[in-house]
Parts: sequence; C-alpha cells; structure tokens
Amino acid sequence: MRGLRYTLVSDGSSDRALLPILSWLLREHRVLCPIQADWADLRWLPEPPKSLVGRIKQCLDLYPCDLLFVHRDAENRTYAQRKAEIDNALTTIRPAFNPAVCVVPVRMLEAWLLIDQSALRRAAGNPNGRVPLELPYPARLEQCNDPKSLLYRLLREASELKGRRLQNLHIGHCARQVSDYTDDFTPLRTLPAFQCLEADIEEIVTRNLWAEAL
Repeated sequence: MRGLRYTLVSDGSSDRALLPILSWLLREHRVLCPIQADWADLRWLPEPPKSLVGRIKQCLDLYPCDLLFVHRDAENRTYAQRKAEIDNALTTIRPAFNPAVCVVPVRMLEAWLLIDQSALRRAAGNPNGRVPLELPYPARLEQCNDPKSLLYRLLREASELKGRRLQNLHIGHCARQVSDYTDDFTPLRTLPAFQCLEADIEEIVTRNLWAEAL
C-alpha cells in the first residue's frame, strides 16, 4: 500500500481539529505508509446538503478516500444514540462504500483539546507564557458542561493579551490549531468515547491489513 487517504465529514470547519487526532491514532496502530488527511469542505457548494446522508454522499463524490470518518458531537444525546444515527446513515450507502468509522466526542470535540498546556499556549501565540492554566483532569473531560467556552477562555488566558489586542484575537482559528500543536493524545485514552474510537480504528486497520503496509 503506497498510502492511506482518509476523509473526515463533519458539521463545521472547527472539526478540522480532529485530523491530527485521527492521524495519531492510525500511527499508534502501526499504519506506517504515508497518510493523507482531508476534511470535506462542502460550504462552497451552491446548495450544501443538510442531512447527514446527503453530506456523506457528497463527501464521497468530492473527496474519494480509503477510509471515511464521520463526526457528530454527542452534545445532549448519548454516545450510543449518535453512533446509531451515523451507522444508520452509513447503511444507506453500503456496500458502495464500506470502510468507515464513527467519531463521537462527549460532549463535543473541544473537550478533547483540553489536555496540553503547551499546545494551548502555542495556539494562542504565546508559547513562553507563564500564566497558570487550570485544565480539567483528563478523566473528567466528558463531564464539562461547556468545553467550547472553557477552551476559548483558556486560550484567551494563555495569550496574556489585554484590551484591544485581546479583542482582536481570532479565537476560533486558535482553537483549530490546538491539536496541531499537541504531540501526544494518550491522556484521552481515559475517556470511554475515545476508547470506542480507538477500538474501531484498530479493528478496521487490522481487517484491511493497513498495519502491514510499508
């Protein structure tokens, strides 16, 4: 196998932060060939599909891949409910496309970005900052009521900016960069939703013999 190309289909552009996490997991399970990661950007379409099935179909047409990741935040639903929603959507397009993995952070993706102070400081443009950042314990990340607001607050604190400069901080862009600056996602292995994701990736890598591809 000369390379593995995967595509992530999701609800919004902020979900691109999942790509480094997914690539890290594939490497952890011995995918040694070159990996090409794409986020399916459907915003430029004249009429972007609104349904999950529509987004998946359009994604596969425009971003052909060896492996598809489908992301939905759990938000106010359970992991099992979101996974069933994704599985049902995928069922409508099989067997035309089979290798797919559900990605369902609990409560939302931003909870998975709250594990590395250094990454937060670098994403905020202040890698040498010294202001203490109170991150949640990894095992309690899924209990955060509003991880997005917490992430944004920590990034503002990490920037150590004041006044107008703080107001001009592009906080959404900073948030998307956190995972790029995170080298090790091991702390997330305490989370049940992340454990499910890793187990699914391990199974699909083994089934397709991707771990043996050099």
